[in-house]
Amino acid sequence: MRPISAAASVDLRGVQVVLTDMDDTLTFDGKLSAETYDALERLEAAGVRVIPVTAAPAGWCDQMVRMWPVTAVIGENGGFCFSREGTSVTRRFWSTPDMLEAAQSRLADMARTIMKKHPELTLSDDQPFRRTSLALARPEDRATARAVLREFEARGASATANSLWVIAWFGGYNKVTAVRKFLPAITGLDIDLDRDRLLFVGDSANDAPMFAHMPKSVGVSTVTRHLADIPHPPTWVTKGAGGAGFVEVADAILANRPDAPAKALPARSAESH
Repeated sequence: MRPISAAASVDLRGVQVVLTDMDDTLTFDGKLSAETYDALERLEAAGVRVIPVTAAPAGWCDQMVRMWPVTAVIGENGGFCFSREGTSVTRRFWSTPDMLEAAQSRLADMARTIMKKHPELTLSDDQPFRRTSLALARPEDRATARAVLREFEARGASATANSLWVIAWFGGYNKVTAVRKFLPAITGLDIDLDRDRLLFVGDSANDAPMFAHMPKSVGVSTVTRHLADIPHPPTWVTKGAGGAGFVEVADAILANRPDAPAKALPARSAESH
């Protein structure tokens, strides 16, 4: 990994959309700083769209897309995308309503079984606000976290861990496939064909698919704690942790913006549910 400060101007000047993890990437120790929020506003003012791609629950994502200077939020590791046009919020889900209901039942059964086997585990305190996933508070012991992931997968679920949770879901998607599904409707861009116009920022193991897929990827400094679980590390790394690292990324992008406005992206749909 190279420092983001060493990124060439040519690598950053064409970035039109920043895809970013949230927990411990935009935030740090559970807090969003004024400096990080200001960085989001500065990117938006410069015409750079920001889309959090996060494991955070639907309840948090609804608040973020309504009140933050972001274009959309892809939540629960890809289970849905909430986007905003004016005051209207469009909600798109990976699964149909029937599939989602069946998945919720399977996740509840799985939680009871695994928590009975591992009584030290607890549900995440945001589980009531989730629509598509099961999240357990991440055990401090890395070996226990990995054992839980294996148990999720043995029951047919997709599973990953981040700095806060051990997460399971049904549907076979991840952050990359969710961006592939939802991004064109929001921006008109394609995660495979337009990678030179996209940049991803993350910090932990559940960001591994994005680090592997995105040539322009940045890990905030705490990514170094998780490299054992990230087969393909990010291209660049920041000095700062969490939101301070994201501010470094925003500053680097904005410092390398061309004088002329970037080519306008297609207008977002005003469709709402």
